[in-house]
Amino acid sequence: MTKNTYYVTTPIYYPTAKPHLGSAYTTIAADILARWNRLADKDVFFLTGTDDHGKKLQEAAEKAGLKPETFVDHIVPQFQEAWKKLNLHYDRFIRTTDSDHEQVVQTILSEMHKKGDIYEGYYEGLYCTACEAYYTEKDLTEGNCPIHKKPVEKIKEESYFFKLSKYQKKLLAHYKKNPDFISPEGRRQEVINRVKEGLQDLSISRTTFSWGVPLPFDKGHVAWVWFDALLNYISGIGYLEKQEMFNKFWPADVHLIGKDILWFHAVIWPAILMSAGIKLPKKIFAHGWLTIKGDKIGKSAGNAVDLDTLSAKIGVDSLRYVLFRETPFGQDGEFSQDVFIERHNNELANKLGNLVSRLSNLAEKYGMQKTKTELESRSMINKASKHIDGLEFDRALNEIFGFVDRINHFLQEKKPWETGDAKVIYQAANALKDVTILLYPFMPDTAEKIAKTFHFEISKESLNKDLGINKIKKAHILFKKIEITQNKMAFPPFKKQDEKKIEKVDSKLNENVGKSEEKSRSTINFDDFAKLDLRVGKITDVKEHPQADKLFVLTVNMGEARPRTIVAGLRNRYKKEELVGKKAVFVANLAPRMLKGVESNGMILAAAAEDDGQVIILSPERDIKEGSKIR
Repeated sequence: MTKNTYYVTTPIYYPTAKPHLGSAYTTIAADILARWNRLADKDVFFLTGTDDHGKKLQEAAEKAGLKPETFVDHIVPQFQEAWKKLNLHYDRFIRTTDSDHEQVVQTILSEMHKKGDIYEGYYEGLYCTACEAYYTEKDLTEGNCPIHKKPVEKIKEESYFFKLSKYQKKLLAHYKKNPDFISPEGRRQEVINRVKEGLQDLSISRTTFSWGVPLPFDKGHVAWVWFDALLNYISGIGYLEKQEMFNKFWPADVHLIGKDILWFHAVIWPAILMSAGIKLPKKIFAHGWLTIKGDKIGKSAGNAVDLDTLSAKIGVDSLRYVLFRETPFGQDGEFSQDVFIERHNNELANKLGNLVSRLSNLAEKYGMQKTKTELESRSMINKASKHIDGLEFDRALNEIFGFVDRINHFLQEKKPWETGDAKVIYQAANALKDVTILLYPFMPDTAEKIAKTFHFEISKESLNKDLGINKIKKAHILFKKIEITQNKMAFPPFKKQDEKKIEKVDSKLNENVGKSEEKSRSTINFDDFAKLDLRVGKITDVKEHPQADKLFVLTVNMGEARPRTIVAGLRNRYKKEELVGKKAVFVANLAPRMLKGVESNGMILAAAAEDDGQVIILSPERDIKEGSKIR
């Protein structure tokens, strides 16, 4: 019999400083899945926490003039407070300094040592303290850590090794038998290809510092921080001490991680479990990074977006919504404050917020009368549910807000403010109920406010029954619009994490605010113009962008070996058949950019008339070969 349980985890975070947007991203995703599965009446366990051990923590403590335990005891509560502010309802916040966790680490080490999978040796190689990871020369980028862009250090010390190489064939067999074990698909293949190249035995102990779990068979060594950390996924649900709970929830349904730590989770972690004779988790999902100008958001990079500043300005639910509305969860997403503001103002304030305000006002004034609905929501519910189960959060929200648009359109057609039709008001309110329940995992506070206004419970049962008739009072404003004053950032993108000057995020906001005819235009010299590679291209195919109703995805032949994909905002200006076969002028050397989940490799040139809003594609006067350069 299938267990009606759900176990979701986040990585455990290094408490070297207060948490930032990057670490919040994964944790909010886990909270969304936990809330969603609780709605489905599953017994859910949501685990998060901190990785308190390791050289990085010891060095940070020494720099602060504190003992490691004192240092982490000061930082860890800041994580717990931040997760509370973000309305994250986890079941346990584990720390690797917890006594039950340390006991599990030592027990597993002993069992693997007795089995002969751990042996003593000598390690000499490259190590990045920021990653707490080992690297080979070919892994490095210009001699630096590929993640933190900092020099690695050569270390030479006695070490105990785990026979990782022994599990190469077993790992490959597991990947083949369980194709969903590593997600998304592209990252699965990367891991498989690398494992096929061969696995080296892994150094799992250190002697050059003492802040860690001592090896039970050699107290002069402490466990490598990653070996220690990975075991939190079983210690956190009672392995050894609470076997009944462990058996109930293990194996985990999904480990949510960032793509930079996929190797540890998809290779080292399952090999440890195989050695220990423990079942493997069902899925490792490696999401993309939140980035600023293409660089991963993080403390080490000095661009960590400050959570307090951001959530105070935009609101916690808006923050949760925009993070997962803008970018497919598996891909990298660029942090842009103008996108945050646009989504908040247009989708939350204008669409959802105004709908709740207007509908509650109508219900208060004219009441509601039950009737057969024209706003059938079952298809939307099924599609959105499937997307959430598949961790396609952006697609789920696209379905939900498409239905919000439909409710608004229904009201505009029926005009109950003119007719006083209580049946129309009821149909819209009943549809809003379904929208609200599906939005709850993403925006819990907002959903609870709407449910309180229209007197329904947020539950699975409420999706399957009609809204009751109750006395309604007009709702308070759900979302206050974010005002932008000329030449002033709406909110600071992040706080400085070090003494280096950090570039402002997305200067586009400042450039666009307050533009006018009188604004002075700077000139450029010929050398600047010569940098542009303008070429003629032929549009061979046009598709609608799956995530944006204003964008087309163009396939363009520029006389190169392969056609290019270019995203263009022409969907409201041209029909697809008008574009296929058309030749136009393109910027060919524009850096690739992700536009709502699709990578665009160039830009089509068009003229926009300010008086009537016309947009005209710039095309060559006569037919000319694709790839011809504009001189």
